[in-house]
Amino acid sequence: MATSGAQSGTLRIERLDVPGYEDVRTCEDAATGLRAIIAVHDTRLGPALGGTRFYPYPDDAAALTDVRRLSAGMTYKAAAADLPLGGGKAVIIGDPTAIKTPALLRSYGTFVDSFDGRYVTAADVGTTSADLDIVGETTRHVAGLTEAAGGFGDSSMSTALGVLAAIRAAALSTLNRTLAGIRVGVEGVGKVGSCLVDLLLDAGAGVVVSERYAPARAKLQQTHPELSVVEDLFDAPIDVYAPCALGATLTQESVAVLRASIVCGAANNQLSNDDVEGQLFARQIVWVPDYVANAGGLIQAAAERDGRTLVEARDQIRQLENVVLDILRRAEHQRGTPARAAKEIADERLGLRR
Repeated sequence: MATSGAQSGTLRIERLDVPGYEDVRTCEDAATGLRAIIAVHDTRLGPALGGTRFYPYPDDAAALTDVRRLSAGMTYKAAAADLPLGGGKAVIIGDPTAIKTPALLRSYGTFVDSFDGRYVTAADVGTTSADLDIVGETTRHVAGLTEAAGGFGDSSMSTALGVLAAIRAAALSTLNRTLAGIRVGVEGVGKVGSCLVDLLLDAGAGVVVSERYAPARAKLQQTHPELSVVEDLFDAPIDVYAPCALGATLTQESVAVLRASIVCGAANNQLSNDDVEGQLFARQIVWVPDYVANAGGLIQAAAERDGRTLVEARDQIRQLENVVLDILRRAEHQRGTPARAAKEIADERLGLRR
């Protein structure tokens, strides 16, 4: 993997030659402690828009693996949602509670700016809209700003609205039922998961939750003391399993005992390996690909960047129901998996398939 370097003030930027990616760069700034990687996967449909994940990776190799996987996923997320955007992602290496400072965020904004608009950043794990306001002091290539700074603020509700639309489509296609009366198990009730719980309850669904993080669990129990909280959702009597926490929860072992007919949630990279997709299909469990179900946040960021309103963004997010219905119809016609159908649709939009 070849590299080339450049110096910008106190920033040292190295470009990596990564096959299959248009532009991957690392950045270090000794003055602020910044260590970051930005990966632009594909810009055929437009500039790459993707969040910045601030996380204490064990080493640089783990960070590079994560940013590459997430970047490629954003390409397909944008294409499947029919957005004029490419795929990109960024990671900042370190514990955000320990090293995140305004100076570091401004330095990171300078790094983003080095891509000259081919990468537009937004929020992800470990970053917030308030952080993006600071990043925006040194680059204009940012989306997801606070309302005070002219943005739409946090995208959790928009992401949850997209997941709700996807669940509605899957329930109609698979169970021939509306949301009213179906039982959904929501795993992870952080920002997105808690919004999804509220939306599901408003729609008349039954909800059971699983949450390992004690503060989030306690907050949910204060808000919704009537809800059941369980340790494990896989063997729970639910219609829909909605993973909204960490990825890779769908393993060969967990799928073997899963009682749900549908898997549809906000978490990224839900499958622990490619074999799990076939196992779900063999058990006649419909998996809505994560990059389709959780596209609401990207749609909000794109609308903010394009100067549209939040109302217009939310209207577009609700159309994810039709996107998922199209995917499930194609999968049924092909007697194949929804993941294969979604990838074919995205590949067609990317010009990779005729």
